[in-house]
Amino acid sequence: MQVFVYFNLHRKLWSVKALDGERKGKVIGHFSHVVLRRAHFKVSEAGRQRVLREKRKNVHAGVKGTLVHTVENRQTPIEFAGTPVTYNPYKFNTFVNAVTHEPVHEAHHVAMDAVSRIVRFV
Repeated sequence: MQVFVYFNLHRKLWSVKALDGERKGKVIGHFSHVVLRRAHFKVSEAGRQRVLREKRKNVHAGVKGTLVHTVENRQTPIEFAGTPVTYNPYKFNTFVNAVTHEPVHEAHHVAMDAVSRIVRFV
């Protein structure tokens, strides 16, 4: 199933929205851990500009891909090898490698952990 995943600031979990199937366009769940394959990091420039203008966060960035695995209500971080990714609309216009700050647009696999708020890609 193709999904779009973003961090939900109110729930402190990853929101997963279906991009196909009978629940297309609907959030299908909120998870502490999500794994995607064939992932594409997406940032809406219009949404980013709204954040910069209003100084208030909104959903405008996330990861699109094929859903592989989810975990609900885990209270401890899950370790996953890979390179950490970050996004800050005030500093960057794309997702970037958290170490080198080089832009990251896609990845073979992505693991997202809400407990540590770390996204890693391989």
